[in-house]
Amino acid sequence: MILTLRNKAAWRSYIRLLKYCMPYKRRLITALLCMVLSALFGIIPPWLIKNMVDEVLMEKKMAVLNLIAVGVVGLYILKAAFGYAHMYLMTWVGQKIIIDIRLELYDRTQRLSFATLYSHRSGDFLSRITNDVATLQNILATVVVDFVVQGCTFIGIICFLFFLNWKLSIATFTIIPLAVLVIDRASSKLRRVGTIIQERLAMVAAIAQEAISSIRIVRSFVTEEEEFDRFKRESDKHFSALMKGTQVRGVLEGVVEVILISAMAFILWLGGRDVVKGELTPGGLISFLTYIGLLVQPVRILSRVVSNIQQGIASADRVFEILDEKNEVKLADNPVVLPRISGNVRFEDIWFQYDDSKWVLQGLSFDIKPGENIAVVGPTGVGKSTLADLVMRFYDPQKGQVYIDGVDLKELDLKTYRRQIGVVPQDPVLMKGTLAYNIGYGYCGVTDAELENAAKIAGIYDFIDSLPDRFDTEVGERGVTLSGGQRQRVAIARAVVRDPKILIMDEATSSLDALVEQQVQEAMHNAMKGRSSIVIAHRLSTIKDADRILVLNSGKVSEQGNHDELIALGGDYYRLFSAGSGEHSEKDV
Repeated sequence: MILTLRNKAAWRSYIRLLKYCMPYKRRLITALLCMVLSALFGIIPPWLIKNMVDEVLMEKKMAVLNLIAVGVVGLYILKAAFGYAHMYLMTWVGQKIIIDIRLELYDRTQRLSFATLYSHRSGDFLSRITNDVATLQNILATVVVDFVVQGCTFIGIICFLFFLNWKLSIATFTIIPLAVLVIDRASSKLRRVGTIIQERLAMVAAIAQEAISSIRIVRSFVTEEEEFDRFKRESDKHFSALMKGTQVRGVLEGVVEVILISAMAFILWLGGRDVVKGELTPGGLISFLTYIGLLVQPVRILSRVVSNIQQGIASADRVFEILDEKNEVKLADNPVVLPRISGNVRFEDIWFQYDDSKWVLQGLSFDIKPGENIAVVGPTGVGKSTLADLVMRFYDPQKGQVYIDGVDLKELDLKTYRRQIGVVPQDPVLMKGTLAYNIGYGYCGVTDAELENAAKIAGIYDFIDSLPDRFDTEVGERGVTLSGGQRQRVAIARAVVRDPKILIMDEATSSLDALVEQQVQEAMHNAMKGRSSIVIAHRLSTIKDADRILVLNSGKVSEQGNHDELIALGGDYYRLFSAGSGEHSEKDV
């Protein structure tokens, strides 16, 4: 076992995994004690066989026969009792540890940087939280039980063998190193196979998750067959990897068993010679051979434990990879808490890029006054949504600072700060639940009056009031039971229910038709009253009433002013507006 885990990385992963046992050490120690006792009571009966042969069958002592019969039953009753105890305790401890790891992994995934989240498939994270953690349960429960019980059984049998006949024992264990060598050679390959199995399973989960979450697109483009074929290909790859692991484990167990049976046959021949010579009693030989036979099971199970540990370490590495992922957004050690911000936002010489690519923002500087309505426009990929992400502090700029009410955003307590920001995304994602749950999402203690006021501001109160269950009406996953305009207005209500001082609207009407856009636009105007608002616009006709319009170009503000001023300027904004509306200024006529 030591040989097979000599790899330092594997040792570190396994020791780190065992640290999760510390909160439950009392139950774990009790379980370990029960395992030792259960193993001990399981290896005493062959010793009684020696007495049975030598004293009962050879010397015909009936009293010893009665004692042995009662003793065997008593030993197995104790073995069963302690076996039940350690099984229950280890299952309890194992499940608790798995819940702890799963919760930590889920929490860590929730807090990863967007750069990390976007670099993985969502199904991959799901696979790590479910499948990989479930594999760890096998290590922490079943594997530990097998290792301790069979390890104690193995050691106990060795002790009895040397006590019975040390010469035969030495002859026996000249063959054991061969079995250890086979296990050692196979274990490294088992770990590699285990990693491939988990990666293939993660890919299967990712493809299934993508297809199900995008079912409307799949059906619209009639790609059910293609998605099925893609899922089948990955399932076949996972099957192949799984069978490869089964082959390696099967060969390992079979070879070890053949080696041990060969050792038993050799000992039978040597021991038989000693009995004929009178150097060993018949009972001693039978007992010795019985222990050799019993030795097969612990060695075989321990070889399986090695393969399970190798596969489990592969899963542990995948789990720890996420837990060890560094968050690019570092929290302040002593964050500043602003219980109520005024809404002043200032960008000062901001430089930002994704993954060492070209600069998206280059020396960007501007400010937003409390209550001011700012619109941000520009060509695709110019950094409009990035600007909004920086205000939310989903990312940190490589250079420069963002200030909120004069305080560096990096110094603020993020939870308190983000709760004072309302966001209306382009794709309004709603959760499965009631309208009340979706509007008050994340707002503990929201009142009915606040829900109704937010719905009125968003222009959706009349629709909700017309429903039989009003705010208790259930909406499907992602709000599929509502129209696009209704979902968008629910998103606006969700954004304003906390009465935030900063409101971000990221192309909130780009996917709506003209009539619905006008209705949502009215709701947006109501929502922006008295709040610092950042409106990222695709359709420039929707932001003509903004207090100030910022035109981004090449990562900088190329122009700023109100709609009339920028049209009169005849620059970037004029060209964008003309291209989007099909209208032309008199100067072009």
